[in-house]
Amino acid sequence: MNAMEGREVPGPGELAGVAWRISTRSENGGGNCVEAGPLGDGSGRVAVRHSHRPDGEVIVYTRAEWEAFIGGVKDGEFDFSVT
Repeated sequence: MNAMEGREVPGPGELAGVAWRISTRSENGGGNCVEAGPLGDGSGRVAVRHSHRPDGEVIVYTRAEWEAFIGGVKDGEFDFSVT
């Protein structure tokens, strides 16, 4: 895994217990999407990875970062057309 500037890189032990979830909406789109799951350490951090590269890079977000993102999704802030 590559470190992103200012982000911690989770160790293999931290990722071993992640219950990865993938959106049911992605199943009809060929499975090209991300998986997300909470780290099992009680911190509220959420790990995110590409569904086709489960052994690739993982980004970990704090609880506050994840809640801000989900709130933005629910508020329609990411409703843009991708071409």
